[in-house]
Amino acid sequence: MSKIISPQVEYAGLLAQVKQLTPEIFDQDGRFLNLLEGRWQEPGKPREFISPVDGTALGGLPMLDHSTGLRAVQAAKKEAAAWAATDLDERKRRVQDCLHQLRPQVDLIGKLLIWEIGKTYKLGFTDIDRAIEGVQWYVDNIEGMLGQRKPLGLVSNIASWNYPMSVLLHAVLVQALCGNAVIAKTPTDGGFISLSVTFAIARRCGLPVTLVSGPGGELSDVLVKNKAIDCLSFVGGRYNGRNIADALSEHNKRYMLEMEGVNTYGIWDYSDWDTLADQLKKGYDYGKQRCTAYVRFVVERRLFPQFLETYWNTIRSLKVGNPTLVDTPDDKLPDLAFGPVINKAQAEDLDRLYADALKTGATPIYEGKLDDALFLPGQDRSAYRAPRALVNLPRQSELYFKEPFGPIDSIVLVDRVEELVGEMNISNGALVAAVASDDQKWAERTAKEVRAFKVGINKLRSRGDREEVFGGLGESWKGAFVGGKLLVEAVTQGKAPVLGNYEDATLLPEKI
Repeated sequence: MSKIISPQVEYAGLLAQVKQLTPEIFDQDGRFLNLLEGRWQEPGKPREFISPVDGTALGGLPMLDHSTGLRAVQAAKKEAAAWAATDLDERKRRVQDCLHQLRPQVDLIGKLLIWEIGKTYKLGFTDIDRAIEGVQWYVDNIEGMLGQRKPLGLVSNIASWNYPMSVLLHAVLVQALCGNAVIAKTPTDGGFISLSVTFAIARRCGLPVTLVSGPGGELSDVLVKNKAIDCLSFVGGRYNGRNIADALSEHNKRYMLEMEGVNTYGIWDYSDWDTLADQLKKGYDYGKQRCTAYVRFVVERRLFPQFLETYWNTIRSLKVGNPTLVDTPDDKLPDLAFGPVINKAQAEDLDRLYADALKTGATPIYEGKLDDALFLPGQDRSAYRAPRALVNLPRQSELYFKEPFGPIDSIVLVDRVEELVGEMNISNGALVAAVASDDQKWAERTAKEVRAFKVGINKLRSRGDREEVFGGLGESWKGAFVGGKLLVEAVTQGKAPVLGNYEDATLLPEKI
């Protein structure tokens, strides 16, 4: 029996639901609009947006130019003073109202994320659910975290496409709860439709939020350096993050710059291979397109046979395919490990990195194949890539020092603990790492030598967005740490210092 796209997730039907729920995000010709000056306007120069799932055209990304982006920033800044003066109870009421209105739309947003950024429905649902429940935690606990601290003013948000809800929307609503006006840029690689829906609801609830789309060359200047911006929250690649850090060096403003590092899993004197198998499977969520994905395994050489057997058996069981397909209209959506990567260009870059690794002498140990049964006949598969893995990656390979941001793993074999630590620290800082060993005390000691903000002992670590603090070491993070009380402190000012990983340790964070 050939597969079909589930009627429950057909894009035309989802778009019709969006138009009924939030008609204000469209102009009379059905083009998507930007949210600025308190209303939806300005379609800009629409750029056709193609779904990574099968090449379906989803609509035009409403790209703005520099002058219109400047208007948006200036108008957002004008909202800051009145919102900062709004009583905390009223701010809580409006954010709570927003959460109440978002909850019935979780299913719609999860399905939009399938088409926009290639998530499976399960992961799309988790993304919006984590955003809502995460912000709810802050609403319930804000008084104790905020104390007498005051908002900064206007907070700007530039984030990558992979978690538009649990990272970007979550940050925006917490920033507003703390008394700030907020402006956000939609990621150019996806998420603008679901973000438009959620921002429309937030605006209806009286929250001072602005949402704009546009190329980095046009908007990054006003969203980063403009004097109206009091704080910048950035999540993205290290190249862009470094450029932003350089741009901020001459400006007195608060910042949180989250960048990638090579997150590494070290294995030494270990025997619990069933547990590792579960972690390997979990680690492939969203095709490793996560800032906390583990893409490098440093393994004690004598354990390589057991590691390889575990790795091979686990990874070959993963299903990779079109996340919209079912056998009959009444079926549930499939339980895939992941669908496409974000777009054809990223898939081709993964091919380039893999080919470069082979050319420089790496040895392939796993090359997965796509299963025809998990796709429509003849559908566009240009954004799909099965898992691949390499061992003996040479230092001259680009992949040796680079996070692939996709389904390519590298395995490094070592003979001494000193080698293991050195190979785990090759990217000068990472967001997360893990050390696996039967010797718990040894693992805990060794973890202290690993340059990652969070190090799991026989377990994976994640970003966390409620009670748990998050940051980074070295080049993986610049500026204030976030999560729990520190996220509140990052976007407010008061007597207590703001903790973080700053370029200049002599600079008082409260004055940044």
